[in-house]
Amino acid sequence: MTEKHITKVGWKEYGALPELGVDRIHIKIDTGARTSAIHATKHKVFHKGKKLWVKFTIAPFQDDDDTTMECEMPVKDQRTITSSNGHTSDRVVIETKLVLGGIERVIELTLICRKQMKFRMLLGRQAMQDVVVVPQKAHLTTKRKHKKT
Repeated sequence: MTEKHITKVGWKEYGALPELGVDRIHIKIDTGARTSAIHATKHKVFHKGKKLWVKFTIAPFQDDDDTTMECEMPVKDQRTITSSNGHTSDRVVIETKLVLGGIERVIELTLICRKQMKFRMLLGRQAMQDVVVVPQKAHLTTKRKHKKT
C-alpha cells in the first residue's frame, strides 16, 4: 500500500502558473469554492483550427493593474458559475499547471474580473486533492525571506 503525500497549506499561499508566465501569485485558499479562478480581463474566444481558444489579459499582482500579461490558451469549457453571494456569470474555463509548494498539478481556472477582490487568484476545492488547509496559518508552502539586518 502506498502512502499519499499530504501538503498543508494556510488560508493564503504563494504559487506559480508557469504556462501563463506567472512566477509568483498570491492565492486565497477557498474551500467554499468548487472551481478556481484568476483575475482576467479582455478575454476573447476564437477558433484556432477546429479548437476554441481564448486570448486574455491577466494582472497577477495585488494592487498593480499596470503590470499585465497577454495569454492564449485552449478553452476547456464554458460554464455558468454561481458566486458566494448568489450572482451567476458565464465563464471561460482553461486548464493550466499550478505549482504550490511541493505540488505540481494541472488545474481548471475560470477567467473572471477580480479587480474588486483582494486576491487575484482563488484556489477552489477541485484543485485541492491531498491538501489539508490550516485556516489559522498563512504561507505554509512559502520559504520565508531572510530579513535584512
